Amino acid sequence: MAGVGVRTLCAITLLAALTAVVAATLRTGGDLGRPAALLYWYAAAWVLFAGAVWVVRRVPLRTAVALILAGGIALCVAALSAPPRTSDDMYRYAWDGKVQAVGVSPYAYPPDAPQLARLRDPWLFPAGTACRGWDLRSGRGVCTHINRPSERTIYPPVAQGWFLLVHAVSPAGGRHKPLQLAGAVLAVATTVALLLVQRRRCGDTWWVALWAWCPAVPFAAVNDAHVDTLGVLLTVAALVTAAGARRGALLGAAIVVKLLPALTLPGALSGVLAPGRSPRTRLRETASVLLAAVGVVALAYLPYLLTPGSSVLGYLPGYLREEGYESGDVGRFALLRLVLPDTWAGPAAVTLVALSAWHVLRRGDPERPWHGSLLVTGTALLLTSPAYYWYALLVVALVAMGGQWEWLAVAAAGTVLYVAGALQWHGVQASAYGLAAVTVLAGALVRRRAHGGKDGRRDSAGGQACQPHQQ
Repeated sequence: MAGVGVRTLCAITLLAALTAVVAATLRTGGDLGRPAALLYWYAAAWVLFAGAVWVVRRVPLRTAVALILAGGIALCVAALSAPPRTSDDMYRYAWDGKVQAVGVSPYAYPPDAPQLARLRDPWLFPAGTACRGWDLRSGRGVCTHINRPSERTIYPPVAQGWFLLVHAVSPAGGRHKPLQLAGAVLAVATTVALLLVQRRRCGDTWWVALWAWCPAVPFAAVNDAHVDTLGVLLTVAALVTAAGARRGALLGAAIVVKLLPALTLPGALSGVLAPGRSPRTRLRETASVLLAAVGVVALAYLPYLLTPGSSVLGYLPGYLREEGYESGDVGRFALLRLVLPDTWAGPAAVTLVALSAWHVLRRGDPERPWHGSLLVTGTALLLTSPAYYWYALLVVALVAMGGQWEWLAVAAAGTVLYVAGALQWHGVQASAYGLAAVTVLAGALVRRRAHGGKDGRRDSAGGQACQPHQQ
């Protein structure tokens, strides 16, 4: 018992230190205007996170559940202590919600369009400023916190519905806080959903700490209020739902929050092409998921398609060009470009992701669709090597479902690359994601060698008193 008490005390201490570091990072550690210190603060947070997760594995089950939930809430509260520090995306969310509230499609006009001048307020469009600052942009005669003010929105319809909902319940003068609070609600709701998943499966409860305490969550999901968290929650709900139309509908909704959850579709259909399954069964299972997903996507876009002058793609084509994902562009695919000509990197990435999807469809475990979803999604992020670490929030949640902790290196690599970009450090992309790839491969090898499981589980965070699925 004394040992258990010591472990609990250690976990509490490490959690308190992690919460303090998150708060200090946001209050004094710098932002994109002062990025030099951010890597040190982030490194401290990740080290404390790793220590806290390691300790909670041996904490009694009920105590671990309380710690995971309380720690996740504490980190969210710490993230609410400052305005957005490293991303200005949230300002676009606020604008899109405001525009929709007066009956205008967010896809119809860019923020600096004269048609929307009556909606501008001093919070989003500060007057009397030289328009200098990491989160200030110049448009057509305006200065604004909204990024790319001369471009229409990029965000899909379910995300737009979320922006409108948050705007509708926000008090006057709420500024950035309602969206941050909404992000905290989504982050905590995801933690609760993951705890319920592990309880239902008699799984390893400590895995949920990999989401609840991961530094990417308070920084990206709460402080910067990235809408990706809504897509993550919907994806988690989809993958724990029995395969069929309901799963497809939830995944369709996640896709029209952010397009990235589309990569989890092969996981949702894990094993559907396994040898020995009848063609009729394959067709029925595939159609039920895909038709529901496509139907939800179509219904979500329909109201905007019927709006005159509204292009629902918004800034998406321009974004892909800007981010270097067009054929022949060398802005991405860093690992592949180490061994392939630049013009081959994009097609090679598509081929490798398709092969990982094919593997999941043939060999994936339908009882654990999150494993296949993680393989395809994580592979895609490793190969495309994005600089936006909040893309990996989906990976973090999938890790928390299945315990494959090594994939957290993808989120860490994105964080390093994002800050390195602000510091104008060159040549970091390949090394950051290369180290992440090595970590993923090493973790997979260690897991394979250690495979075999145990005859039973003790009543601790390492597993409940039942016979769970083994990794």
